[in-house]
This record gives sequence, structure tokens and C-alpha cells, in this order.
Amino acid sequence: MKKMQIFEPAMCCDTGLCGVSVDPELLRISTVLNTLKKNGVAVDRFNLSSAPMAFVHNKVINTFINEKGAEDLPVVMVDEQIVIIGHYPTNEELISLLEVPASYLTEANSAKQGSCCCSDGNCC
Repeated sequence: MKKMQIFEPAMCCDTGLCGVSVDPELLRISTVLNTLKKNGVAVDRFNLSSAPMAFVHNKVINTFINEKGAEDLPVVMVDEQIVIIGHYPTNEELISLLEVPASYLTEANSAKQGSCCCSDGNCC
């Protein structure tokens, strides 16, 4: 399985979904990544303010920040290579880069979730 990491600019919280006005793009990416996670596909997100050491320890990102600065964040990496600079991946890009079915972005796969006692698929 492909390994995706998103290195984000400094935000008030891990997802940027706090505060009075929520950026619709941050809401979209958070929702899509949560749906992917329910299907067994984990995408790591690193926020410059809450996880600065991830930027320091990743040699590719460290070099990128030293050469270009943080203004071009977010940066998306797949298998340790930068694939997107300056924007979050679209749903189509996520499908292509992660090599997953499109259904992974719209529905949780109950087989991947494991067995739960509740009929709605949520564990009690």
C-alpha cells in the first residue's frame, strides 16, 4: 500500500477545523481522510505548529522548507517523494496516488472496519 504524508502550514489545531470560519478545503480533506482511514488507508498529516519535529526529521521536507520556505505548504508526499506542492490533493488525485477504488472516498467498507455490535456500523 502507498504511504501518503501531508505536511501542512501552521494552523491553530491539528486539522485547522477550529475557530469561527472553517476553510471548506480543510473540511473536505479532513472528511475524505477520515473516510479513507475507515477503509484501512491511513494518511499522515503533520501541522507545522503542532508537529514541527516531523518537518525536522523528514530529510525531503526539511530540505524543501530550507530552500523554499513554508509559504508553499501544504506539501504532499507519496512513498517519500513530493508529488504535490501548494494545495491539498483533489479526490481524483487521492484515488490515483494511493491506488484505491473511488468507493473508498464515499463509503466505509464494513469488511475493513471489523465487526461491531451496532447495525449502523459504529461500535458501541
